Amino acid sequence: MSAATEIVTTRFRFSYEPRYQRANRLFGIAPQNTWIDIDGREIDAHFGRWRLRTPLANISAVEITGPYRFFKTAGPARLGITDLSITFATNRRRGVLLTFREKVPAIEPFGVLRHPELTVTIAEIDAFAKLIRERADLD
Repeated sequence: MSAATEIVTTRFRFSYEPRYQRANRLFGIAPQNTWIDIDGREIDAHFGRWRLRTPLANISAVEITGPYRFFKTAGPARLGITDLSITFATNRRRGVLLTFREKVPAIEPFGVLRHPELTVTIAEIDAFAKLIRERADLD
């Protein structure tokens, strides 16, 4: 691959509200261990001790969502009871919902539970959603 066609990894940080930062800290989640990297092949989301990786080709939809309820999103990675979706939240304002073609592991170490969706509350929501759409060829 030539330097002209090489795709650089882009890192997105999470956007923290102070009360989320306090609640998340109890579970080892802090600004220094929460980010999402996107390169030309995959998305790699880190949320404290939780991690979700999947090829960009596995993303079927990108949607901006929110606001959220604090008690449903603050703290550790959240598992949706009805659909097994996963949420990495650091604020209640807005986030990005990624829908996957094939379910992916993230919340437990053995990969038994698989998730159809991931919601993340990163700082640059519009830029993040645009880059995912472009690199996953969803436009």
